[in-house]
Amino acid sequence: MYDLIIIGGGPAGLTAAVYAIRKRLNVLLISKDLGGKTNFRLQLPDVEKHLVINGEETVNRFVNEIRYLDFARIIDKVERVEEMPGGYRIITRGGKEREHPQAVYETHAIIVATGTRGRFLEVPGEKQYLMRGLCFSAMSYAPLFIDKHTVVVGDDDLALRAALELSLIAKTVTLVAPTHGKLDNLIGQRLHKADNVLILEGYAAKEVKGDVYARSLVVGKNGDVRELAADAIFVELGLKPNSEMLGELVELEADGRIKVDVQNRASRPGLFAAGDVTNVYAEQVLIAIGEGAKAALSAYDYLLTLPIEEPATATVWR
Repeated sequence: MYDLIIIGGGPAGLTAAVYAIRKRLNVLLISKDLGGKTNFRLQLPDVEKHLVINGEETVNRFVNEIRYLDFARIIDKVERVEEMPGGYRIITRGGKEREHPQAVYETHAIIVATGTRGRFLEVPGEKQYLMRGLCFSAMSYAPLFIDKHTVVVGDDDLALRAALELSLIAKTVTLVAPTHGKLDNLIGQRLHKADNVLILEGYAAKEVKGDVYARSLVVGKNGDVRELAADAIFVELGLKPNSEMLGELVELEADGRIKVDVQNRASRPGLFAAGDVTNVYAEQVLIAIGEGAKAALSAYDYLLTLPIEEPATATVWR
């Protein structure tokens, strides 16, 4: 039985694993990849990699350490988590490293660091230009677009925040809002007053066009079709937390994010969470790294409070 199992190999999960290993815990990291969101970096013409400040280099150091310690990781996908006496049982789908189609692991404590996934436009050209002029996080990349033309697709809080942040940097921002959404809130009101923001309410994305990079977004409304030229297109239709494997084990926000306290503890003893899958303000690699470290230290403290397991008594022959 493991002391700790970490689900998710992104910035938060990798950091938690490294900290747990350094605490000499019997730990296992289960993830379908190593690196998470840092495996996807926005590529733009005339933008050198060294001009982008992010946590990729730091995360890669953790990735290399976990790859070297292959006994502490399994490349697999977790299907569900179940409570059991003294801890939790984790059932995986089964991966290339396993002989059986499904594997079961038992642990005293868990850290869930599975992140979120973006909602796609589901239009032609989207997958072709993903991270080549089209991406999901204006918060991460907005500083690259000083005096540039940008497009944001979405109508909820995430999209409005993205458009507002870009409006302070970019030359123009076109907000393609499929519905009225949250346009009446305070951020929406700010956008309406911004001179460099155009709001196209009721328009839907039809196609992403470009060459090597995305160059424009085709949108339409009741027969009115427009092609919006842009230096970058941001899809901000919301993020879906990867928390399904927990079922009803812990308290979740309405959108599925795991509720945690300041020590990254979820609502059930021995279950911790870190990174974008939680209700902690994140969406940044460096924040996720810090949350992963904190979750590992909290899990370590929890394990110290558990009853000491007595080793099996050996038979003495006289």
